[in-house]
Amino acid sequence: MRLLRHSETGYFSLTQFPDNAIPPYAILSHTWGADTEEVTFDDITNGKGKDKPGCEKIYFCGEQAARDKLDYFWIDTCCINKSSDAELSESINSMFRWYQCAKRCYVYLSDVSEVEQKRLDKEAKSTWEGAFQQSRWWTRGWTLQELLAPTSVQFFSKEGKYLGDRQSLAELIQKITGINILALQGSALSNFETSIKLKWAKNRQTTREEDLSYSLLGIFGISMPVIYGEGKQNAMRRLMREIDQYEPDEIYVRNLYITDPRDDKMRIEYVKGGLLEDSYRWVLQNSDFQRWQDDRQCQLLWIKGDPGKGKTMLLCGLVNELKSMDKTALISYFFCQHTDARLNNAMSVLQGLLYMIIRQQPSLVSHLRRIYQFTGQRHFNDVNAWFSLSEIFTDILQDPTLECRYVIIDAVNECVVDLPKLLYFVVQKLPQSSQVKWIVSSRNLWYIEEWLEGVDTKVILDLERNAESVSMAVSKFIQHRVLQLACKKKYNNKTRDDVLDYLSTHANDTFLWVALVCKNLESIPRWKTLQNLNAFPPDLIEFYEANIAWIGMSDNADLCRRILSTVAIVYRPVRLEELSSLVGTLGGMTDEVESLREIIGLCGSFLSIRGDTIYFVHQSAKDFLLMSGLTDPEGKGGETALIVN
Repeated sequence: MRLLRHSETGYFSLTQFPDNAIPPYAILSHTWGADTEEVTFDDITNGKGKDKPGCEKIYFCGEQAARDKLDYFWIDTCCINKSSDAELSESINSMFRWYQCAKRCYVYLSDVSEVEQKRLDKEAKSTWEGAFQQSRWWTRGWTLQELLAPTSVQFFSKEGKYLGDRQSLAELIQKITGINILALQGSALSNFETSIKLKWAKNRQTTREEDLSYSLLGIFGISMPVIYGEGKQNAMRRLMREIDQYEPDEIYVRNLYITDPRDDKMRIEYVKGGLLEDSYRWVLQNSDFQRWQDDRQCQLLWIKGDPGKGKTMLLCGLVNELKSMDKTALISYFFCQHTDARLNNAMSVLQGLLYMIIRQQPSLVSHLRRIYQFTGQRHFNDVNAWFSLSEIFTDILQDPTLECRYVIIDAVNECVVDLPKLLYFVVQKLPQSSQVKWIVSSRNLWYIEEWLEGVDTKVILDLERNAESVSMAVSKFIQHRVLQLACKKKYNNKTRDDVLDYLSTHANDTFLWVALVCKNLESIPRWKTLQNLNAFPPDLIEFYEANIAWIGMSDNADLCRRILSTVAIVYRPVRLEELSSLVGTLGGMTDEVESLREIIGLCGSFLSIRGDTIYFVHQSAKDFLLMSGLTDPEGKGGETALIVN
């Protein structure tokens, strides 16, 4: 791969890197002007092109990369020697991967202008939003993969003003492109049907007609020779032939799909307010963690702790850290969730782990194909499915080509269906997977300890015994959340310090309590903040009880209780539209779904919404409701559960 950087002359120079030594880099996405306007490979090589209009975006990319502390950057106009057919073909087949591996992708919109005059934020947005939706960038063939492949996609006006990123503008981008919101949020493209991905590309245009097909190679995860001159139809015919050859294996993996744990991780981090490094990085210096990591004989790390101690976010952080420590190693993980029937059973855990491994190392699909091609999808549904998938998993763990180095299962205590099967599986597979290290997290529960007691290769990381480290992490978390609150609510220094002091004094080293209090404070008027602080009990159960009392005093108490009751007893998280039909009349509200969204905000200590789906903020919130007797106020719980199942 050839990368640009600023040279000592003040212009740019190119450096060639082998695939195993590519430094961190930024990458530019843009629309081409006339060929005579763009800076070419020859221009850069010969120190020319400084007066060309296309040089402006090269300077922009270099300057933005420098602001992001990236020395190198890549631009298609001048980093590819297009006079070499071999290099051009290799580059086209590598393009998706190059965008995928970039630290930042900057989308330079030459036809979107940010108005310079001072305006209110809302007005300022309206000055570029129309041009943003009409930009030529959305109509070009190559920009589809440039939108979807990178981890970070940031949009800039022609003046270099930041407009937003793919996450913050996801709803607007979906409106413009019709691309599924999950794809825009980073879900694996292999999760989407061929027809859907072809629809995304429909009506896009390319300068060379064959590029309509070549620009989709990365979208479908395939490679094929580039033959300019073959024509649009021949190129598309070859593309579809490659897709058809790939499709059977794709069907095998897709039928394995219950959830993509990568999407679950993103959802969890979003619902919990984002992942704060200071709240989990202490574990990297922990002696138990280091012993597990460094000693080849220590295969299993069991992280245990009481509710609200941050186990799930700790594992989210460890996934990120383990990836950064060994960029070549694959990680398979699964987040159990008692409140979701898709995520609370042993079979789903096994399928989710297998799905992640095969998605990251497609060659391992051969183990799946060996059984699936004779039995079809029913193999995953019959009474022997667990044993068949266990055998496949065992074969994969023993495959000498396996690149997976870590298997992580969060909250095994929330695997309420066939937990003994899952624990037996973990215990039995440890000796058969010497090259794989495992992490399991759970609450402090005697029956899990009994299952793991006989594992000689385990290391226990007990959060209660690391109270000082957890306390410091909670303190960092409090500082972070109070700073966010102070900015959002415009607290003065006294209010900010009083909130910080109260949280620090009463948190009892519990992340969840801090998060719930801060969520409540967001809905309290600034001038009432101090008088409401003492109303938050320091004990989680007392906190939930206080919230039920507050809900009982609201004008919508009955409706809130019906909502909490319904969400607590259904078999999976429900969408707003489903909930609207389940809770009955909303008293003549004209927009029931949006009204429900507002009312659920009143249940904020128990529920959260992502997209249109309702989740409990934590398993302990559901446990409290189930134990409190509030889950079936009208004796209709069984009927409700049946409807949603």
